[in-house]
Amino acid sequence: MPGLIGKKVGMTSVFSADGKNLPCTVIEAGPCVVTQIRTLEKDKYEAVQLAYDETTEKHTSAPLKGHFAKAGVTPRRKLVEFEADFAKELKLGDTVTVEDVFKDVPFVDVVGTSKGKGFQGVVHRYHFNGVGGTTHGQSDRLRHPGSMGASSWPSRVLPGMRMAGHMGQERVKVFNLQVIKIIPENNLLIVKGSVPGARGSYLILEA
Repeated sequence: MPGLIGKKVGMTSVFSADGKNLPCTVIEAGPCVVTQIRTLEKDKYEAVQLAYDETTEKHTSAPLKGHFAKAGVTPRRKLVEFEADFAKELKLGDTVTVEDVFKDVPFVDVVGTSKGKGFQGVVHRYHFNGVGGTTHGQSDRLRHPGSMGASSWPSRVLPGMRMAGHMGQERVKVFNLQVIKIIPENNLLIVKGSVPGARGSYLILEA
C-alpha cells in the first residue's frame, strides 16, 4: 500500500537519541476504508480508492451514498485514489491503518493545501525589496512594484509578470520527511519538520 489519507493535528518537538530537539508534525493517519478498486480490464488502469473521516448521511450527496453502500461502509468526507495493483491484496470495505502502511517506512512524502493568505502585494508575495527612492514610477508608495511595462513596444505589461494577487491556497508536496514515531493505538504518525496546511486540514501521505 503506497499511501494513506490523514489530517494535520499540529506541531510539537521530540528529543532524538543524541539529545537534539527536533521540530515535528503530528498527523492523524487513517484509518481509511477501501471504497473502490480499479482494474485494467474495467478501468484501463490499476488503483485503489480510500475514504477517510466519517460523516453522517445528512451531509452526504445521494450519488456518494450509493457509492459507499456498494462498498459496505459508512459515509466519509475525503476520497483519494492511489495508483497500484491491489486487486489481490485488498477488497471493498477493508480497513487500512497507519501501521499497515508506514510500519517499516523511514521517509514519507506529504501532499496538502497551503494556508490561504488572501490578496497580497509583491513584497509579501514575491519578496520584492520595495523601492527605497523615487525611481521606477514610485513617489511615496515604497511597497509597490514600480514600473514594469515596456515603452513604445509592446506598450503593455507582458503576461506572467510577478504582481500583487491571491497568495496561498495551493497544492504543495513536501518530499522525504523522516518518520520519527508511529502511535498505532491513536492512529498517529509523527514526522520531522513541517507540512503544508492549517491544523485540521487533510493530507495525502505517500510511502
